[in-house]
Amino acid sequence: MNTPVEKPYTFDRVIRIIITLVVLFALFLLIKKLSTVLLPFLIALLIAYLLQPVVHFFQHTLKLKYRLLAVISTLILFFGTIVGLLWFITPLASTEIQHISQTISLYVQGINMDTVLPETWQKEIRIFLSQLNIKSVLENESLMSVLKNSTPKLWLLINNSFSFILGFSIIFIILLYIIFILKDYDKITTQWIQIIPVKYRHITAEIIADIEKGMNHYFRGQFLIAFIVGILFTIGFSIIGLPLAIVFGIFVGILNLVPYLQILAVAPAMLLVFLQSIETNQPFGSCFLGLLIVFILVQSFQDLVLVPKIMGKVTGLNPAIILLSLSIWGALLGIVGMILALPMTTLLISYYKRFVINKETLTETSEITKEEAKEETIGNNSINII
Repeated sequence: MNTPVEKPYTFDRVIRIIITLVVLFALFLLIKKLSTVLLPFLIALLIAYLLQPVVHFFQHTLKLKYRLLAVISTLILFFGTIVGLLWFITPLASTEIQHISQTISLYVQGINMDTVLPETWQKEIRIFLSQLNIKSVLENESLMSVLKNSTPKLWLLINNSFSFILGFSIIFIILLYIIFILKDYDKITTQWIQIIPVKYRHITAEIIADIEKGMNHYFRGQFLIAFIVGILFTIGFSIIGLPLAIVFGIFVGILNLVPYLQILAVAPAMLLVFLQSIETNQPFGSCFLGLLIVFILVQSFQDLVLVPKIMGKVTGLNPAIILLSLSIWGALLGIVGMILALPMTTLLISYYKRFVINKETLTETSEITKEEAKEETIGNNSINII
């Protein structure tokens, strides 16, 4: 195999490199500027990508004649599942929240105080709760002051109403994007290559195929891990008697869709442990120990069993690189960027090693693209002669 010849850095080549860097930087600024506009489309594209196998099942396995009918059936199943989960979770959450409210009221009145927290903590919490002064709002003396201050709040209400309408409009736009993308998904995935210059079609198609393969493997594995972890946390929280065990277990499972994001569950977990200690008249330390054991057991099972068996070596990234990629992609595209961070970062590093470090592969790929371009040029000339 021939060793590739190193190209000299001529003035023309340096200018091209500078122009390329400037164009890439300008593209980065443009994407950042348009991120709020692109975000609904990216969310819709991600959802459409995840729902495409279901549409394929409806169209080809169930033999639905029209593609649009398969898309509508998929969306009905998708949103029906979400509504069903909410219908199941909402009554449980409502009952638990009412129970927690009663527990807090009893705590404010001084019940179960001595056995739960140290005296200094109890004093600070009582001071904080007394400063809320919720009941005084309902007294006659404060009604006039409430009316006087209602005018600015009226504008806030109007502003919130417009925000709600805007949010609903964004959801509607995302839904339209999903329908249009799913309806023409096959055309989009097969005909997009025509807009790429012939010289770069082979390498572009190869990169896109690798991205699709990597994301398919990653998302399937990550969704399965999040589902199993959510069930395990729900069982563990129920065993130790944590309030809102089912709802909180599902919440932690959803957070596991993004690596290391489950750390956000620490603060609400501490609050629930505090409420558990009040309700059961147990020391805070013993309740916290039960929560800690559940987290350690589930996290160990996830890291030692689930991730190696399901994900294998999909990423192989250092934890510091993972956190950095989550931060960068999250800053660019929000929560969608955090979801896409690991597969995209893995592919970028892979292609950097392939095309920058391993120059031999790059040379071979360039030769393939040149041959394809030459063949297409000959074909076009033949057509022109005819």
